[in-house]
Amino acid sequence: MASTKEKLIHNVVSEPSVSQNKVTIVGVGAVGMACAISVLQKDLADELALVDVIEDKLKGEMMDLQHGGLFLRTPKIVSGKDYSVTANSKLVVVTAGARQQEGESRLNLVQRNVNIFKFIIPNIVKYSPNCILLVVSNPVDVLTYVAWKISGFPKHRVIGSGCNLDSARFRYLMGEKLGIHPLSCHGWVIGEHGDSSVPVWSGVNVAGVSLKSLNPEMGADNDKENWKEVHKQVVDSAYEVIKLKGYTSWAIGLSVADLAETTLKNLRRVHPVSTMVKGMYGVKEDVFLSIPSVLGNHGITDVVNMTLKADEEERLRKSADTLWSIQKELQF
Repeated sequence: MASTKEKLIHNVVSEPSVSQNKVTIVGVGAVGMACAISVLQKDLADELALVDVIEDKLKGEMMDLQHGGLFLRTPKIVSGKDYSVTANSKLVVVTAGARQQEGESRLNLVQRNVNIFKFIIPNIVKYSPNCILLVVSNPVDVLTYVAWKISGFPKHRVIGSGCNLDSARFRYLMGEKLGIHPLSCHGWVIGEHGDSSVPVWSGVNVAGVSLKSLNPEMGADNDKENWKEVHKQVVDSAYEVIKLKGYTSWAIGLSVADLAETTLKNLRRVHPVSTMVKGMYGVKEDVFLSIPSVLGNHGITDVVNMTLKADEEERLRKSADTLWSIQKELQF
């Protein structure tokens, strides 16, 4: 007796369909799920895979997303503790790891998360040897280096979400100060995603008008408009949000979807993301820091040579030294 499905549908092709734009998210905590919903809302993937070690939470999150399938354009949402569900991903977003506690610096998290990465990264490589790895877990710059070392991937395929979020926060605050939408406020925060990040005051502009030409003291201690406070708020903002709600999630999720869009659609937009900076700006070690990078479907294809002032370059090198002092102590 034929089933309802067999009566309804006449099968023409018996070949299994293969996902072309598969995205995996490792870790279904607040950050992972903010990344998931942001990627789904942008219609970027034809398959989304979720992985975590907590099976009930994992299955629950998958089901919750599947039940919204009518409102999405992603036909397949899967999950599993076993990394075989991630096979043939184009992009793998790693958000798993120990969470930053209130008052804890990102760098203090490091060894706890290195141990987690020693399990995660080889599994990703096994099932998606050609993927682009996007590291979000903190401290993101150090862990991007760790992911690169463990994976054996070429450096252009291992990217840290880095200062894409810091720069977004900077542009939001700049927009608030000027009464202009952040999209029309241009400014870059580079270096470490964290306490030693560097605002490039010389490049801050609206419609090509350099704000430093209007206010030569911009970003300096004697600036009457106190623009330095804008960058201080960028550095403090994660601590502030963690203090208020326990973690950050929405902005980083949106930031990751922004990077995923550029990568999967091969847009070649420039983002401040964490990449290997050895040989640039006087950095002599294998350090990953955020600098403006051209992203596409091969990962990072080019970096933009920023014209930095001497003090900005000095701060960037200090940032690199801070990270290297931690990296060289790591136990792999």
